Amino acid sequence: MKDWDRVIMHIDMNAFFASVEQQANPELRGKPIAVTGTGRTVVTTASYEARAFGVKTGMNTWQARQACPQLIFVVGDNRKYADTSTRIVAMMGDYTPLVEVFSIDEAFLDVTGSLTLFGSAERIAFLLKARIRHEFGLTCSIGIAPNKLLAKLASEMKKPDGLTIIPPDQVATVLERMPAKELCGIGKNVEKQLASLGIMTCGQLGRFPVEVLKRRFGINGERLSQMGRGVDNSPVVPPEEEQAVKSVGHSMTLARDVTGREGLLKYLLQLAEMVGSRARRYGVAGKTVHLTLRYGDFTTVGRQQTRSSPTSQSEEIYRDALAILDTFDLTRPVRLLGVRVTNLTHHADQLPLFEKERKAALATAAMDEVNRRFGEFTVTYGSVLETEEKGSHVISPAWRPDGIRRVDVK
Repeated sequence: MKDWDRVIMHIDMNAFFASVEQQANPELRGKPIAVTGTGRTVVTTASYEARAFGVKTGMNTWQARQACPQLIFVVGDNRKYADTSTRIVAMMGDYTPLVEVFSIDEAFLDVTGSLTLFGSAERIAFLLKARIRHEFGLTCSIGIAPNKLLAKLASEMKKPDGLTIIPPDQVATVLERMPAKELCGIGKNVEKQLASLGIMTCGQLGRFPVEVLKRRFGINGERLSQMGRGVDNSPVVPPEEEQAVKSVGHSMTLARDVTGREGLLKYLLQLAEMVGSRARRYGVAGKTVHLTLRYGDFTTVGRQQTRSSPTSQSEEIYRDALAILDTFDLTRPVRLLGVRVTNLTHHADQLPLFEKERKAALATAAMDEVNRRFGEFTVTYGSVLETEEKGSHVISPAWRPDGIRRVDVK
């Protein structure tokens, strides 16, 4: 590895939520379990014992039970997962200051400058694996490669508890027959479009005429060509170097498709409160409110509305989102809702001049403090309590231990 320009690691915790639950409760160890949210009917993650029976993330609970009759369902605890993740990320910092949290159970490490101290990236990987297993009872899969794209690909190649190294001189060989869909960033829609062009593998993608890709995918065409060749120059960005937050948002996949305005209102209010509370927490207010809907047929539509002044108040975000909602076709079943505020400004806490607004601000601040201490929706609006699912109870893959910086808070 001495000849590598960069040595990047991707660490992916194995069945993270389920594994944390099994460590917290010895009676669950070695048994098939599935983690769900409060009142949800969808599997968030499953233990490897459950996966052996075909239980997968996104399955309805009845489907999961059908696949594995002895399956044990566990309600997720986001505070437990966040605490464990934060401690593991801190451990990674013992090996390099260049740690970028990719999600609650994934991180990139640039260990190029650490090789003289530890000898090799492989040794660092073994040390991290041993410490994570010893201190947390958890396993992880690690990929080592010249860049982030390939490191993530490598970590997916051996699970659970795997270690895969892709040296620079083996990149072309590895990618030649690798399905293009295995690359991070190529979703189902892009996969279908590539297939329509006769592109099935990374090797084919890398050799395909760039100009044709540009005509089909616009500015992303060149990026796709680079991905097919294993090119990725993006740096590992530690929290202190991340850009300021540009948006605050949250999205929720509903437990079942919902048709009609009335059935969506309580979810919309919940999302507005989640977005508002996070905006207040980070001292930002947004002037533009966005609403995204995904219908049952997976068609996704979005619209936005710009206010006369920025806000972080949940009620105001809700009213704006509701006005946007009324412009959509709600006779079609809705599968997903998303609320986001952009055009942000940072603001200092200041009580409003008028008594009515001042009382509302104080009440909001008190509610935020309770929810920060005891978990989201400990105190909330009465209509939200009627919802069958609380999106925050299963933490999003976009979670970051240091808050919202480069990505939306989901």
